[in-house]
Amino acid sequence: MVSELIDKYIWLLQTMIDAGERGLTFEEIGRKWARRYNADYPRRTFNNHRENIADIFGVEILCNRSTNTYYIESGEDAIDETSSVGWMVNTFTVSNLLSLGKERLSGRVSVEDIPSGRRYLTSVMGAMQDNRCLEIDYEKYGKDEKETIHVQPYAVKEYEKRWYLIGYCTEREGLRVYGLDRVRRMELSSQTFKMPKDFDVDRLFECSFGIYFPSQEPVTVKFRTGKLEASYLRDLPMHHSQRVVSEDADSTVFSIRVIPDKNLYMEFCRRCDSVEVLEPPQVRQAVAERLAKANNFYK
Repeated sequence: MVSELIDKYIWLLQTMIDAGERGLTFEEIGRKWARRYNADYPRRTFNNHRENIADIFGVEILCNRSTNTYYIESGEDAIDETSSVGWMVNTFTVSNLLSLGKERLSGRVSVEDIPSGRRYLTSVMGAMQDNRCLEIDYEKYGKDEKETIHVQPYAVKEYEKRWYLIGYCTEREGLRVYGLDRVRRMELSSQTFKMPKDFDVDRLFECSFGIYFPSQEPVTVKFRTGKLEASYLRDLPMHHSQRVVSEDADSTVFSIRVIPDKNLYMEFCRRCDSVEVLEPPQVRQAVAERLAKANNFYK
């Protein structure tokens, strides 16, 4: 039910964005709805969808009383492609297009699978929308026993083909991160919670690399790449703080401002034949030690 509603919210958002500043009358929206869902679109349902979209995505569908048309002010600019809202709209829009064109495009479209998003993601997002607590059976890697925890779901975050739940754990009395692929059971609780006023998941992880909570002050990490890898990194930066420090005909030196952690070291090891960490010394040494250990496997 939650996934169907989100699908409809995304459809309405995208429809209004496509309409531009001219907007659409309710009759025009109703005809488009009928073609998409093969059903009537009651005005009351439409207004409920408008309210929920404003609550969930922070985007208002406005009404121009002089022309009786509905529109989103600034259109595309209202949904920044770099924001989580823009990502969600784009992701669900592509998903809808793939579903609608599945038969016609069979064998011609390939997307990566994210197993952890199948079973629990929509349930978590529904709980977030209603500020409802979750009871979860959770199994950590390396442990055979499951633990039952009670979590206030604050946010979700995707990283490296895995979905993570960020929330306040009653048993731990603090914020924790839980991988949805390690959830063995999830039930919606009748207990509700109040979201912290200024919580922002992007700001929380602003200086992190991956899904580790901030545990220390960030440092400036500099690394050198060849010409080809530099082109890739310009198009798809390693971190939002990435900057060019210097460059010449053969190489480019980049910098990022992050908290060093396991995810960061793994990323540099993944690019080991095209990226050299220059500083700080402790990060360079940590990467060198992991590469030396890996090299021992092949001796």
